[in-house]
Amino acid sequence: MKKYKKVYVEITNVCNLACDFCPETKRKPEYVSKAAFEEILDQIKPFTDYIYLHVMGEPLLHPKLENLLDISCEKGFKVNLTTNGTLIAAAAEMLIKKTAVRQINFSLHSFDGNQANIVKEEYIDKILNFSNKAAAESNIIISLRLWNLDEAMLTEDQRKRNVDILHKIEKNFNLSYKIQGNLSEAKALKLRNQVYLNQDYEFKWPDLKEEEDMKSGSCFGLRNQVAILVDGTVVPCCLDGEGIINLGNIHEKPFSDIIHAKRAEDIKFGFCNKHVVEELCRKCGYRKRFNK
Repeated sequence: MKKYKKVYVEITNVCNLACDFCPETKRKPEYVSKAAFEEILDQIKPFTDYIYLHVMGEPLLHPKLENLLDISCEKGFKVNLTTNGTLIAAAAEMLIKKTAVRQINFSLHSFDGNQANIVKEEYIDKILNFSNKAAAESNIIISLRLWNLDEAMLTEDQRKRNVDILHKIEKNFNLSYKIQGNLSEAKALKLRNQVYLNQDYEFKWPDLKEEEDMKSGSCFGLRNQVAILVDGTVVPCCLDGEGIINLGNIHEKPFSDIIHAKRAEDIKFGFCNKHVVEELCRKCGYRKRFNK
C-alpha cells in the first residue's frame, strides 16, 4: 500500500475568476512545464497512484493540459481535476478521451462573486451538459460541489442562486424529489450513474492573521496527502496555497527526503496524536472539521 491516497500537483496558480471564497495568491503567475511535471511524477510515483491537478489556479487554463494528462497516463497515474467549470465546453472532447482522468469536480459556488463575468444559465448548462456526456461516453466520475448546507450564513442572493442551481439540477436529471429537502440527510446525492452532488459548509482558509486555535486536533496533511506547488515547493496539504509551511523544493531536493525530514515527520506524528504542530494549521478553518 502506497504512503499517500493522493498528491496534489499544482499545474498553475493562475485563475480566470476572482471568487469570494478563494484567497488570491501573492505568488508570481506560473504554469508547470512538461519537463518539470515529468520530474515531479517520477519522484512521487513510489508514494501514490492518484494525483489532483490543483491547489490554487484553474487547471483548464494550462495550455499543455492535454500533454500533462498523456504524461500522467504513461506513468500510471489516475487524475482528479477541480475546476470552476467556465472553460469546460472547450475542453470537453479532450477530457472525455483521456483515460487518465478519474474524476472532475466542479465548484458550482464559483458563480458567487463573479456574476459580472458569468451568465448563470449558460454556466450551469455547460457543466450539466458535460456531466451527462462524460457519464455516457466515459468512466469519469463527476462531482458537482455546492456550499449550501449552512443557509443561515448565506446572503439572500446566495440562497436564491443556490435554489436556482438546485432546480436546474433537478430538471436536468429528472429527479423525483426536491434536493432542498434532502440536505440534512446526506452531503452526497447520486444524480445518475457516475454523477454526484456534493454539498458542504463553507470554511475559512488558513491564514496567519486568523485567531489561533490551541485545541488538540488532527488533519490528513502528510498522513494521507501532500501537495506540490507549481514552483516545486512541497507543503503538507492543498490549503497552504502560499507555501507558508515550506518543507523543501522537489527540484532541489528529493521528494523522499523532504517528506521524511524532521519538520514533515513532526507534523504527521503530531496529527496522529491530536497535536497541531504548525501555527498555520492552528489557524485553519477546515481543520476544525476533524476536531469532532
